[in-house]
Order: sequence, then structure tokens, then C-alpha cells
Amino acid sequence: LAFTQHGGRVYWDKAGLVSRLPQADQAFDSLNLWESWQQEMESPDLPEETRKAVKTESAKRTAEQQKAIREYFLEYVCAHTRPVFDPLRERIAKLRQEREQLDAAIPRSLITRELKQPRATYVLKRGQYDQKGDPVFADVPAVLPPLPSTAKNDRLALAQWLVDGKHPLTARVAVNRFWQNHFGVGLVKTAENFGSQGDAPSHPELLDWLAVEFVASGWDVKHLQRLMVTSAAYRQASRARPDAEEKDPENRWLARGPRFRMDAETIRDTVLFASGLLVERVGGHGVNPYQPEGIWEAVAYPSSTTAKFHQAEGEALRRRSLYTFWKRTAPPVSLAVFDAPSREACRVRRERTITPMQSLALLNDIQYVEAARYLAGRMMQAGGNTVDQQIAYGFRLAVSRLPDAAEGEILRNLYRDQLKAYQEKPEAAEKLLKVGDLREETKAPACEWAAWTMVANTILNLSETITVN
Repeated sequence: LAFTQHGGRVYWDKAGLVSRLPQADQAFDSLNLWESWQQEMESPDLPEETRKAVKTESAKRTAEQQKAIREYFLEYVCAHTRPVFDPLRERIAKLRQEREQLDAAIPRSLITRELKQPRATYVLKRGQYDQKGDPVFADVPAVLPPLPSTAKNDRLALAQWLVDGKHPLTARVAVNRFWQNHFGVGLVKTAENFGSQGDAPSHPELLDWLAVEFVASGWDVKHLQRLMVTSAAYRQASRARPDAEEKDPENRWLARGPRFRMDAETIRDTVLFASGLLVERVGGHGVNPYQPEGIWEAVAYPSSTTAKFHQAEGEALRRRSLYTFWKRTAPPVSLAVFDAPSREACRVRRERTITPMQSLALLNDIQYVEAARYLAGRMMQAGGNTVDQQIAYGFRLAVSRLPDAAEGEILRNLYRDQLKAYQEKPEAAEKLLKVGDLREETKAPACEWAAWTMVANTILNLSETITVN
């Protein structure tokens, strides 16, 4: 009940307590008193559900409404409990603000989402958008197993269908790609085409067995590759017998071990690893190792973010080729010369050429000259005390074997000739040792170090160094 006294309004609660008109943020000791005040207000400043509950007569309120009123009163109004909730709400508000700031800092990306009602799609006559032909629907080729009858015809169903163990192609295509990586050519030579216009498998039973093994192992890639490289076929000597080479020049029947030139990225990583420069840390941003000056500017728009090439520094120059930033219109020259594709289109098989440009790149490119200098440093510091020991150490780092007598003699003579030449022109030695941005401290004389650099450069240029054999 309420009555007017001395021009003000006084409220009586059910317990007989009296209170004057409260302020908006005043705490209450009595739920009944607070309800009476809210009911007198024309538009209480409450959440919609709570406001409706308060305006409803007590006898007509539902259990949910009573609960909503009670919880709101305890959290925001009650003099005894509000001091407990106020710090908690402040903490929650602060955490929400921090979360919003964190969410705002995360890059956004567009995604695709299936429509609730698929859009009608038609064959367009001669490609004309307004010349609709027969309607078409999402499905898989009839020659392959159908999608599960319980699945929707969407991308998720397609993905599950592809990795189904009963799918006849997925596992075969995958193991064929891995075989191609290790043997140079797949069991199906046309790795990009398993259709009627592609080549038939050279060993169909082996392809089937590997596919079944791959699925049975739980699609374990490491298990599959270990199986291949420890096989008798892979561990054969790669030296070709004249009779076998005449009958099977491409080694499709696996009469010898694989022998083919490495891919561009593998060559660079192998050279860096032999020199001790390779940074094997996993993950991180793309990097810009050595490139010729001005190569980006010639093909870039002036306003482009890649209009100018900014060379990396420090360990970024020595990261695996996987992390090399790739500008499609101007790919890294040192990789392109070894037939690395431009990435403007997907390439399942790379061409492998042998050209003089590749030897010139290995001899003169900054990355490879710098690697030769560091390999020379390893040969001098850890190779031993004699020239023969140092040659053997560097040779083994590059090709995983020791040089024979003839190879050792050639490299010894090369070292002596280069040492004599640099002793006659020490400024040439100093110039050679300044190639590249990385510097190594050594107590060796510049002429000696430069001579060993040329020996290391020769070893890194061997066909055996850049060839799987």
C-alpha cells in the first residue's frame, strides 16, 4: 500500500517496514518493497522478461517468472548480495572487452556455406547465361560408387565419400603420388590422369596392394613412405646395365634403383644442409631469400604490396625452400631454373631438364656460393688435418659417400691450383669471401679459405649431388 505524507510517497511492505521513494540505484533489503516500487513505475528500467514478470500479478506469475524476479533482485538490487555480484560483473565486463579486442585482432576470412534450399542449376547452351538447358544436380560420376543414400549432396558428403576405404581411386592416387616422389615416376606414369586416356599401371597388383595397405594402416603416410624406401626395389643400385637399359630405358620394370634429378626446392635445401646453414625450424611466415635486383619491379603494379623486393636477413635467408615467398609473376629464379613451376596452375608432374643454366646457377648464384663458403669452413674445421681428409669430409657431406682415387686426385689438384691462383691475387680471394650477407669467423688465411670454397663449389655442382641415385 502507498499513501501521501507531507508531499512525499511512503511505501509499506508486507513485513510492515517503511521506506521513502528510493533512488534508481538504491539497494533494497526487501524483495516485496522493491517489487512495489517497480510496479508503481510506468516503465521500469529492467530486462524485458523481468519487467513483464514484475508487472504480472503475483498470483498469476509462472515459476519461471518468479525465478527471473528473484535472480535479478539478488544480483542487482539486494543490499546483502549485490556487493558480491558487482565485482564479478565488472570482471566479466573486462574479460568480454578483452575478448572483443582479441577477436578484432584475428584476421577474418570469407567462407562458403550451403544454402538451405539449393539453387537450381542448368546446363547453359553454348555457355550463354540466359540460355538454360537441362537441369543438373550435385552428384558423383556413375562409374564410381554412389554417395550414401542417407547423406546430403554437399561438400561434407563428398569429402567423406572420397576418404571412404571402399573408394577405388583415392588411395591408389595417393600411393601413386608418393611412389612418384621416391622413384621419379609413378606406377601410373600419368599421375594426373587415372582415366581411360591415362597410362595403364606398370604394376597393377603392386598399386592395389599399396592402396589396401595405406587404408588398413589408417592412412598413415609415414608408414607408407617407410615401406617404400625400405623396399628391395628402392634399395637397388641405380647403375643401369646395358641390356636392361636397352629393353627398359625408363626403368618402368624396376630393374635398378631410382635415378633422377631432384626437384628445385630439394636441391637448395640439400646444398644448405651440406653446408650447415639450413634452418630446420618448423612454421612461420614466408621469407624472401636472395633474388636478382629489380626482378619484381618489372612485372608489378606500382601500388602493389609486392612492387619491390625486400630481401630477408639472418636466418630467414637459410630457411627451407618451403617457406620461400612466391610471387607468381616473378618466381624465384634460382628455383625456376631447376623447373620449379610458376604455381599459376596445379602441376602433378614436373618436367626435369638438364641444362647449362643449372650448372651456372650452382656455380654463381649467391645462395650457392655462400653455401660453398660455409661448406669449405666445415671442411677446414672438422674435416681433419690433411687435404685428403678434408676433401673426403666435404664429399661425404654432399653425396653420402667417400670419393674414389680418381675423384680425390682431381679435387686435390683443383685445391692446389686455386690456392696458387689466390695467393697470386689475394684481392680476388677477399672478394669471393664477401659474397652473400652471412659472415663466418675463421682463423684460416683468406687464400686458403677461398681455394677450399672453390673445391666445395665444385662438389656441390656434381651431378651426383643433385641427383637421387
